[in-house]
Amino acid sequence: MKIKEIVVVEGKDDTVAVKRAVDADTIETNGSAVNENVIEQVKHAQRIRGVIIFTDPDFPGEKIRKIIDERVPGCKHAFLPKKAALPKSGKGIGVEYASPESIRNALKEAQVMLEEAQEEISAEDLMDAGLIGGPGAKERREKLGLLLKIGHTNGKQLYKRLKMFQITKEKFVKALKQIRQEEEHA
Repeated sequence: MKIKEIVVVEGKDDTVAVKRAVDADTIETNGSAVNENVIEQVKHAQRIRGVIIFTDPDFPGEKIRKIIDERVPGCKHAFLPKKAALPKSGKGIGVEYASPESIRNALKEAQVMLEEAQEEISAEDLMDAGLIGGPGAKERREKLGLLLKIGHTNGKQLYKRLKMFQITKEKFVKALKQIRQEEEHA
């Protein structure tokens, strides 16, 4: 599978993992202190071929994603489920530990994050769905992130991510029904 866009990753090990999974060019940020040179490379890549931001599903990875997204609008975002980014040793988390299949799936489903949703999903909807606070909220958010392909979020980030990916209320409700059915059959 050849990727047209240039994939932004955190480091050399991520580049190796991506290239093992797909035919793609990468830009490495070399950590969460994204410097101006990297931003200029990403801006150029976005103008020429497009960009997919593919960072680790952890706090530093989200920080890098946010910095690049603010400075280089219109990039696509690929998310790896936390479970797919865990090493066999159990220490750490990252793209470099993901299987080629998980990487291909994440890149194939990359989306552009936009600012306005088509229908409003309220904070009350999130609370009523058991996605904020309360027992099982974190697990439900993880399942929702997988189903809607918006990545793992904390309670605060979820509302913003739903808006950015223009998740409709209908799609949101459908995903919640699926989660509830899985919970009933567990």
